[in-house]
Amino acid sequence: MIITLVICLLVITLAKHLYPRQFQQFITLPVSDKYFLVQGKTEVIVHPFNILLFVGQILSVSLFIYLFFKVFSPEIVSSDEFLFIQICTGYSVFVFVKFCIEKIIGTAFSIDTVINSYLFQKLSYRNLISLLIFIFNLFLYFIIEPTTKILFIFLAVIVVFNGIALFYSYKTNRNLIIGNFFYFILYLCALEISPYFILYKTLV
Repeated sequence: MIITLVICLLVITLAKHLYPRQFQQFITLPVSDKYFLVQGKTEVIVHPFNILLFVGQILSVSLFIYLFFKVFSPEIVSSDEFLFIQICTGYSVFVFVKFCIEKIIGTAFSIDTVINSYLFQKLSYRNLISLLIFIFNLFLYFIIEPTTKILFIFLAVIVVFNGIALFYSYKTNRNLIIGNFFYFILYLCALEISPYFILYKTLV
């Protein structure tokens, strides 16, 4: 776990070192839309900067999920030495499949520009939230003992920030959403709510 946390730090540091301008704009997302105004016009989702931060997101989120297993199902952790790798793989596949479905929808309805902009915004916000999760992991692994209450408090904070990020993203595209409100509700239920519900039912 220490090695994984070090890798997370190295990936974040590498992104900051190689792309200092993007990183500076990126970390100001909570108070400014400059990153989207500047990078959103030319940035592609598979840009190395996004890939580096996404790798950090996978590791940080997987570590946080792993902590839940350690607290709630320690017998699984002790009996499965590849559990963390399985979590990383499962999370990566889940995000990738969801991304591909959204891209297919964009192509099918000829709204690639809108979908690409939305996916870029969502990826950026979640990469930013993963930095917060990385800090949480440092606290939980080195400073405080993870308990059920603490884990759920941190999880609630993450869910709230993710909700705020989605709200701002939808607010940015409010004119398009208002004009196609029925399709937006279908999208929200099919691709933003049901995948997590299915994942929850699968795991639980």
